[in-house]
Amino acid sequence: MPAILFVDHAPALGGAEHSLLLLLAHLDRTHWQPHVAGVPGALLDSAADLGIPTHPLDLPRLRRSPTAVVHAFTTARHIAHIAHDIDALAIHSNTVRATVYAALAAQIGRRPLIWHMRDFWLTENEPQRKGLDNFLKQILCRTAAHVITNSHAVAAHLPPRPNISVVHNGLDLAHFGQNLEAEGRAFRQQHAIPADAVMVGMVGRLRPWKGQPEFIQMAAHLRQQGQTQLHFLIVGGSPLPTAEDEQYLAHLHTLIHQHGLTSVFTFTGHLADVRPALAALDIFVHPGQPEPFGLVNIEAMALGKPIVAFAHGALPEIVVQGQTGFLVPPSDTAALATSVTQLAQSAPLRHDMGHNGRAHATHFDIHHTAANVMAIYQELANTVKSKK
Repeated sequence: MPAILFVDHAPALGGAEHSLLLLLAHLDRTHWQPHVAGVPGALLDSAADLGIPTHPLDLPRLRRSPTAVVHAFTTARHIAHIAHDIDALAIHSNTVRATVYAALAAQIGRRPLIWHMRDFWLTENEPQRKGLDNFLKQILCRTAAHVITNSHAVAAHLPPRPNISVVHNGLDLAHFGQNLEAEGRAFRQQHAIPADAVMVGMVGRLRPWKGQPEFIQMAAHLRQQGQTQLHFLIVGGSPLPTAEDEQYLAHLHTLIHQHGLTSVFTFTGHLADVRPALAALDIFVHPGQPEPFGLVNIEAMALGKPIVAFAHGALPEIVVQGQTGFLVPPSDTAALATSVTQLAQSAPLRHDMGHNGRAHATHFDIHHTAANVMAIYQELANTVKSKK
């Protein structure tokens, strides 16, 4: 059966890696044999646990590296050799850095490249690089036999090309049944959160762009409006916290103290499994900057939670306005608070939106995602066969 060589640069498991592992777990291995090449760490370990062959690589950061060219070509040759040894139909890259290496490897090994773009490629913080990055995007899109993006929002950041397909990330809905309600109650008890409080929460790594300060500002609006029955939850951290992480967490605690909200806020830090926390919520809020996808919103919907989020990035592709939640103007924390108030004051509205969310989450079933990706593989296989 044809082999597909996946390449990813991350040693830890971020959103892109979790989505890749879900895809790998649901590929039909009677037709496709996945292999994973990447930096030794959690991704390769998790892939090996799925029974997938792994290939350790050194994929150092290229930007601002004086040895970028040497590293790029050395590693690309290594990837090309692996692809040759397993007779890969294609090299499927999962992150931008991996794609730079994989694109070179595809050219060296004369094999098709599938670029899975799961993130925005933004240059606002480095305007001097905008021209170079736009040129690199053009080159990668032309080099790839096919580009897969996880949302229409991400596709809009790439040059228009006929070889771009939008395939939304998927969720294994079998792991999000109503049996988690008991775990949600246990979560509240564990964190001393009143059983009768309306709990409003967010999930995301502790990074400014994930929107923790906006979430706190929203909570301050709600307290000013007299919404005293609410409790707020922030789930997120880092598996290996740095000094910068600790400083940011201290900054968030200072903001909460300044607004007089300490008694109604709970931080969990990093959780390997966020499902009990989501199950404990009444309202899920996504307050971050534009998200390339935001799978946690689908996780919350699958558990019957209404969503309140800023209407940017991929969120309008996930949340159905007025049916599964509310979308508000970006950066408008007062509007977030207004929508949360509407939900907090109406248990029937929360129930109806949660019910709608459960139904809507089926559109993001991992089986659909895997089927769409495998259809791209089959189309590519047919093309390769016709050229022989």
